[in-house]
Amino acid sequence: MKNNNQMQISKEIKPGKYRHYKGDIVEVIGMGVHSETLEEFVVYKHISGKRVGKGYFWVRPANIFIENVEIEGKTLPRFRRIEE
Repeated sequence: MKNNNQMQISKEIKPGKYRHYKGDIVEVIGMGVHSETLEEFVVYKHISGKRVGKGYFWVRPANIFIENVEIEGKTLPRFRRIEE
């Protein structure tokens, strides 16, 4: 069963385009759930950058997708939504 934190994460991540802090643009397709642990994952594909055209969908734990990273003393979101 999902806990409240997991359920809240699902509500924060919507399909659409996001920019990774390194510059690549990805399109979030939706959410997935690990069959054994019920951990939520974001399912996405790259639409700009070096990983475009590889034919893969990528998955990342939802809590990591929404976390902040520190780059050169600045705190930035790992992914920032750029399109509704």
